[in-house]
Amino acid sequence: MKILQSIKNNVPNAITCMNLMSGTLAVVAAFHCFENWWWGLQGYQVAFILIGAAALFDFLDGFAARLLHAVSPLGKELDSLCDLVSFGLAPAAILFNMMWQALNGSPVCYVALLLPIFGALRLAKFNISTDQTTTFSGLPIPANAIFWIGFTDFYAAQGNNIGQWVVVAFIVAFSLLMVCPLRMFSLKMHSLALNESWRQWLLVLGFISFVIIAGLPGLAWGILFYVALSACTKS
Repeated sequence: MKILQSIKNNVPNAITCMNLMSGTLAVVAAFHCFENWWWGLQGYQVAFILIGAAALFDFLDGFAARLLHAVSPLGKELDSLCDLVSFGLAPAAILFNMMWQALNGSPVCYVALLLPIFGALRLAKFNISTDQTTTFSGLPIPANAIFWIGFTDFYAAQGNNIGQWVVVAFIVAFSLLMVCPLRMFSLKMHSLALNESWRQWLLVLGFISFVIIAGLPGLAWGILFYVALSACTKS
């Protein structure tokens, strides 16, 4: 029985490690940014898929922990460490390599490394916080990853048409957004009732509209809409 209990307790942790594996592979793919890598896709496109897989595992580990009653402090810390790689380092690696290509190896590229640094601060603050159950203080790190997937897809198509200081401004802005005190509503719907979850429903409709209109870059617009909606409404 003890062995079975131990296995059950570690199922969520195993899923969390799949998050980490996906994020690590996304970093590797990012360094093959414009090469044909897997399945005829370029490295950055493979990285997008792997970050998406990491997000799925990030959802499933929490679901499994609640289902199996296996929530633990170890799982919480492991989840944060994995999220830092998948949603902080991996998007930064994609952006760094795209900037390196567009800016011919300019030192400005290293500004992209602010994202995992501030992502680590965001996760550390979250782990010691007691008031981020239904709302968040600052931009959640998975939302940061979603923004950069949309932005870097647009950047890959535009290249030098986007000024380097515009990119730097977005990097600094999103780094600060992760650690700022702005209260942001949770993306989870605790009720399907419109009067209780109207912001979540409005955000879903916004994301769908942006993606239909702009394609993958619409994800970046969706996150900007999330920030604006959180700032303009009481959490």
